[in-house]
Amino acid sequence: MTQDHTNKQFDVEMEGIRSGVLSMGGMVEKQLTRAIKALSQEEDADLLDAVGADEAAINQLQINIDQQCAQIIARRQPAAVDLRMVLTVSKIVNDLERIGDEVKKIAYKAAQTRGSDQLTRVRYYDVGRAAANALAMLQHALDAFARLDVERAASIIDEDEAIDAAFSAILRQLISYMMEDPRTITPALEIVFIAKSIERIGDHAKNIAEAVVQVVKGKDVRHSSAKQIRAEVAQP
Repeated sequence: MTQDHTNKQFDVEMEGIRSGVLSMGGMVEKQLTRAIKALSQEEDADLLDAVGADEAAINQLQINIDQQCAQIIARRQPAAVDLRMVLTVSKIVNDLERIGDEVKKIAYKAAQTRGSDQLTRVRYYDVGRAAANALAMLQHALDAFARLDVERAASIIDEDEAIDAAFSAILRQLISYMMEDPRTITPALEIVFIAKSIERIGDHAKNIAEAVVQVVKGKDVRHSSAKQIRAEVAQP
């Protein structure tokens, strides 16, 4: 009876850290949605304050979940897939916290890109679309984690490649504008920083997807090519 009680408590603790990741991910999604809004409208102090408050809450969640993971390892000494899950959770919350940092940069930089009509289309449409794609990618990565769906996780690699391509296209456009009109240099550089933050969000979402493959398959696929990851996922 005591052993059964212990096992049930362990299951509750494991579910707790998994739920914590999804709660933290939901908060990051909300924060990124606010940053995308900041790109498409005039400066809103309340919106920027909300993004900053989101980051503080995300940071605290990371601390709480990391502490829970440490306690599980110390008290339960998990093995095999359970240990992989605990370690994976710790990795994922780190990536989510880093995404929160990049989102805050996007929101605050957005306020510094206004005033140049030439760059309006780039900011509203090209950068905004890339940010929306990054949000979708993050949502897909979190869904793959929730379901432990390695096939879904592997497909996220293609989404990251699309975001990388969008960053390169935005950079080429901005370089062209800066060469044609030096007055656009300052706001264009701010947009470059925003686009780079979006590209990094894609990288962190990809890391989450790779972590899902690792926890299910038991193999570290970081630094593996998309082809190698798909081959690993295809194995029974």
